[in-house]
Amino acid sequence: MKIRDALENDLPQIIEIYNLAVPQKIATADLEPISVESRLGWYRECQSAQRPLWVVEIGDRIIGWLSFQAFKKRAAYDATAELSIYIHTDYQGQGIGKKLLHQAIEEGPKFGCETLLALIFAHNQPSLKLFDSFGFQQWGYLPQIAVIDGVKRDLVIMGLHLC
Repeated sequence: MKIRDALENDLPQIIEIYNLAVPQKIATADLEPISVESRLGWYRECQSAQRPLWVVEIGDRIIGWLSFQAFKKRAAYDATAELSIYIHTDYQGQGIGKKLLHQAIEEGPKFGCETLLALIFAHNQPSLKLFDSFGFQQWGYLPQIAVIDGVKRDLVIMGLHLC
């Protein structure tokens, strides 16, 4: 298993993994699958020295990814990054998210990150447990902020100061 910076030709596999999460309805607010074309701009933003996109691969297959994203595009928030982690359904529960999150915490300061955030649906217990196990704390709770299949869902903001 290898973690590396994503390349543009990895985008179809990255989007495939993301789209596997859509019908599960616990990890994304997208209600329909997305296209590679719709994510080209996002991918290019993740090519900065401060906000990388990593993939995990076994052989030539990408099985997961982690992105650092700007929390807000305002200068005062430059040292804060929002993390997203997605693991292929065939590989969930095997510690891959832990390896990605560990590396993000270790390398975050080299990207200018002093604070890491994760926005997680309250019903996504596996992700909440993962981030909690690395010392992230609940910094915010937004009740009934999303509607998924007619059900109002809460959003938890988890945070960790690296410094």
